[in-house]
Amino acid sequence: MRRLDGKVALVTGASRGIGLAVAQRLVDEGARVCLTARKPEALDAAVAKLGGPDVAIAVPGKADDPAHQAEAVATTIGHFGSLDILVNNTGVNPAYGPLIDADLAAVRKTFEVNVVAALAWVREAHKAWFRDHGGAVVNVASVAGLRPAAGIGAYGASKAALIHLTQQLADELGPGIRVNAVAPAVVKTVFASALYEGREEQVAAQYPMARLGVPDDIAGAVAFLASADASWITGHTLVVDGGLTLKGGV
Repeated sequence: MRRLDGKVALVTGASRGIGLAVAQRLVDEGARVCLTARKPEALDAAVAKLGGPDVAIAVPGKADDPAHQAEAVATTIGHFGSLDILVNNTGVNPAYGPLIDADLAAVRKTFEVNVVAALAWVREAHKAWFRDHGGAVVNVASVAGLRPAAGIGAYGASKAALIHLTQQLADELGPGIRVNAVAPAVVKTVFASALYEGREEQVAAQYPMARLGVPDDIAGAVAFLASADASWITGHTLVVDGGLTLKGGV
């Protein structure tokens, strides 16, 4: 299926893991993509993996840097001629442990990257393209934003805010712009490795599907929400969790 022929996407945090899998899926479905992340070398490798500058480019920088946001959006439009899809995938989790004891600087950074930067990316895309041409936004949230999650309270609170931000923007920006989110459970990535390394079988036993997620599981959901197949869906958070929340877990 090439549901995204002719579309152009910008995917943040896309040098590896979920972001790279999303970019790959979008390219496979016909889109051209701009990737962002902090490390130029990792981005260069990702662009090569996706097929080179005919289908993929990269703009390195920090997700919460306004100058980087403006550069990435402008470069995407300048290189590919449009911007139809924004995937806010960048996330950080510098605070682990009880929220009551968390370093407040780390909590602020979590919200700055996971929430405020996501809004800023939407605003930049809106100003440069979406306002006049429409578009689709997909935010990568987490099941930790749906209910309390031991040890990652700041992260979960930021993802709850991102889920609400998704609904708020969907209400404000329709009908021309759709805004949705996905909420994964544990996905086998470097980012989430502390949640399962050395005990994957034990963690997976909590899931009705009896396995942890892989990046491609999330990529398919993002591609669907970005495509015309989801043209009457906005303000929704699609839970992609192998059934974990059915059992009351996060």
